[in-house]
Amino acid sequence: MRYACIYHPAPSNQGAPSPEHMAAMGALVARFMKSGELIVTEPLAGPEAGCRVERSDGRFSVSDLAGRAGGYAILQADSREGVIALAEQFLEVAGDGACEIRQIIDMGPPQG
Repeated sequence: MRYACIYHPAPSNQGAPSPEHMAAMGALVARFMKSGELIVTEPLAGPEAGCRVERSDGRFSVSDLAGRAGGYAILQADSREGVIALAEQFLEVAGDGACEIRQIIDMGPPQG
């Protein structure tokens, strides 16, 4: 199963990472990629570079984002417990914060 994982760093963990931290994160990413557990990951810009677009009663509204997301990953795991274990390993390296995990629904091959 594939999962989207969005990392939200804690307020105390939002500074620039040290070279040692970047090396540890690089090693974790390499290990997850080699094992096939990580499909893709990228950092996200701060909330000032994004927005939320909503539609209600046929009308659109655009608002600022409330919080920061540090990055996202698409993970491969056999179960909910498996993806939770991957998120825990990530947080051990990333530091304080939270990972929001959403299972990606497999719609099968495109019809055409």
